[in-house]
Amino acid sequence: MAEKPSEEPRPESAAPPGDAWEQFLRDSEAGVPASAPKEPSARARMVTERLRALDEAQAAAAGRKGRRFGRSRPVAPARPEGWRTGPAWREMDGRASRRRTVWSVVGVLTAAALAVGAVNPSAALSWLPGGLGGGGADASGASASRVDASGVEASPLAPETARPTGAPGEAEGIPTRERPFTGSPAARWEAGADAIRLPRAKAVNGVPAARIEEALRGTKEFLAAANLDPAVLKGGEPVKALALVDPLEADYLADLRAAVRRPTEDNDPVSAFTRFDPEKVDLVGHVRVRGRMTVAPDTAAEGRALITADYTFVYGVARVGGDETTRVIVRRVLQVDAADPSRYQGTEGRLWIRDLASEIGNDDCREGDGLINPSFFSDLLSASPQAGGTRDPYDRSTSVSREDECGVVSRT
Repeated sequence: MAEKPSEEPRPESAAPPGDAWEQFLRDSEAGVPASAPKEPSARARMVTERLRALDEAQAAAAGRKGRRFGRSRPVAPARPEGWRTGPAWREMDGRASRRRTVWSVVGVLTAAALAVGAVNPSAALSWLPGGLGGGGADASGASASRVDASGVEASPLAPETARPTGAPGEAEGIPTRERPFTGSPAARWEAGADAIRLPRAKAVNGVPAARIEEALRGTKEFLAAANLDPAVLKGGEPVKALALVDPLEADYLADLRAAVRRPTEDNDPVSAFTRFDPEKVDLVGHVRVRGRMTVAPDTAAEGRALITADYTFVYGVARVGGDETTRVIVRRVLQVDAADPSRYQGTEGRLWIRDLASEIGNDDCREGDGLINPSFFSDLLSASPQAGGTRDPYDRSTSVSREDECGVVSRT
């Protein structure tokens, strides 16, 4: 999206001729400033600044080579007003244009399970399908009447209005097909798209309130289409989400479409869209959602605002043909540009996506198949411990991880 060109005619000599400018540089080095042309025009300074920004982007990209993960639409380096976008992502670093960090359950939970089994075999059995050690109540002794069929507590949490100060407390209980969120903080979270609340739209940094509201609604639609659409969750093409991306972001849109149709290690669609293999896992219960959306002025230029949507989605999944149940936790941080339509070009009703970063908790870290592959308890007994750091996938008090390797979740 580029700033609309001025209607006024441009001067015949908007920038010094190339030969004159080169002569000026040679004279300057030789200490002969007399032949130097006058200070370069605003257009010449803009071109110089753009080239500098490109050099910085390429230098930063060179330092990212060899990263196992690192799939985020890059935040464009600072540019003079009028440059709406940076170079295409392929020109910047040749990598996929979204960032995701993946966290498996192998390691921490395997060690814990073996330790519990050695000390208390009955407790280990309670981790198995149906809670064989728990009878009709969950591990905390609560009866089924405290929660509904989906595992929702009677008193849901109030909506999130600011970044939490710490991770949610531990919850006890065993997930089942009927109650997939038992034992998870998400048991008290709201379900579905209604949990994605929009802040009140008002004019920001020269962007009219109507344009802010349009961008907010589009951001919610994209999140819902990418992470809650039943067809997409079952491995389908995210048609609605793709249709919301501004076609002027041609390279980025082409990259998203290629990821869905031909996933690769460097361009995996789960970096942007939540998809499972319906032949391996069943989705059970309603998806739990928690997060917030904010609007802030873009300090780089007048007439632009930045919408940031930070949401965690928790999915109950069960093994096809069995009762084993677990959860997958996906956190998405989506940044969308909202611009004054009288100053910047853009497609009405579409989104200009600046950045999309993700964390996926309980994935086997396989890359390139285009799907999230959760691990179940029985998988952990035979799996090798996973290298990498440990992270609580429910902790929303921290920024999205930028770790390079596959890590380990402390719980699901």
